[in-house]
Amino acid sequence: MFIRLLKESIARNPRRKLLAGAALVLGMAVATATLTVAVDVGDQLAREFQSFGANLLVTPQQDTLPVEIGGVDYRPVTEGAYLPVAELPKLKSIFWRHNILGFAPFLDSPVNVAKTVAKAVTKANPNGTDSEFASTLVGTWHKHSLKVDDGSGTFTTGAAATSPWWKVDGRWFDDESQECLIGARLARAKQISTGDQLILSSPNWPASATVVATGIVSTGDSTDDAIVCPLSLAQKIAAKPGEFRRLSVSALTRPEDAFSRRDPNTMTPTEYDRWYCTPYISSIAKQIQEVFPGTRVQAVRRIAQTEGTILSRVGLLFWIITIAAVLAAALAVAATSATSALERRSELGLMKALGATNLLIGALFLSEQLLIALGGGLVGFAIGAGLARKLGETVFGVASPPRLLVLPVVLAIAALVSALASWIPLYRASRISPAPVLRGE
Repeated sequence: MFIRLLKESIARNPRRKLLAGAALVLGMAVATATLTVAVDVGDQLAREFQSFGANLLVTPQQDTLPVEIGGVDYRPVTEGAYLPVAELPKLKSIFWRHNILGFAPFLDSPVNVAKTVAKAVTKANPNGTDSEFASTLVGTWHKHSLKVDDGSGTFTTGAAATSPWWKVDGRWFDDESQECLIGARLARAKQISTGDQLILSSPNWPASATVVATGIVSTGDSTDDAIVCPLSLAQKIAAKPGEFRRLSVSALTRPEDAFSRRDPNTMTPTEYDRWYCTPYISSIAKQIQEVFPGTRVQAVRRIAQTEGTILSRVGLLFWIITIAAVLAAALAVAATSATSALERRSELGLMKALGATNLLIGALFLSEQLLIALGGGLVGFAIGAGLARKLGETVFGVASPPRLLVLPVVLAIAALVSALASWIPLYRASRISPAPVLRGE
């Protein structure tokens, strides 16, 4: 009997049911879209922030104190300690190894540079070169394949991953070649062009190396005044085989919050496990330091703090949109429920006169609203998944896939909205006295 009454109740006055369902569809579609994008927004924003470069810097703990002014390191390039390249595969063995998107070792060395030109060979100029000048040689990887033990076998990394903002007019060098890039300011000052040959020499190396400039690189930092070459060549010229000076790491991290800024030494064991197993930039730095003893791992706070600020604001915006959509749906459902209860006063009075209890009437109306919520939630989820995909493509350039985890959340929100919005009309319906209604009052 209850099922029959429920079917007839839903079939009666379908326009109001459709209006309530449409309001729930729109509200749940917006909620689905925002919740789906919110699930991915952290990783997507983090990947977008990789265009700002590495967010971790690894240096020897015994290194000299940094002397930086305006982001430029003014320490002599000959000073400092060094780290072994052979230890780099350990980066892909930490707990958050899959969050290490790339890393690039750097080795700086002072060099004397001579540009080969069509000059007469004399005793004073046996190589037929232009006048020499002093510069800094920066050795690094461009795209270097490294053997690791994370299951993939090899990992390709280098400055292409950690310094994507570097602009090269020409082409990058090959990692095992006698090629180089010329910093933009140095190229202008010394009139060096792509294709020019340079002779590099160093007090640490009795021989010299002839390299070909394959491009002009613009970095926006002190590298614009340097020569960038393969790490193996820089190690040979600097007489530092198998070593590097500093390491830039790009890691996919969770934006900082109040918990991540706490001192791990003051945490309880449970809190420490939670911190260690969350990809905060501080916890990843700790894990890197564990596999590289004797190093100092510093977070590039400019990137980490900016990422956290923007993600917090984007998350707040999503919450505001979601709450506004749910409130609008709740108001529409409340209005239709109230109107439906007023129109069915005579029916409710008759049911009470025939012995229906308040519990039965409430269950009838609530079941009707929950069925509408179920239908509206399912349709809204389907539409919202499409909206989320389009939103992800428009904002982040990557489509957000449908998340089935969001479906039960959306259905629960739809049911809660319908139940709460119908509570006042249901309460008033249960208070109807059958006698006045049957008399037509």
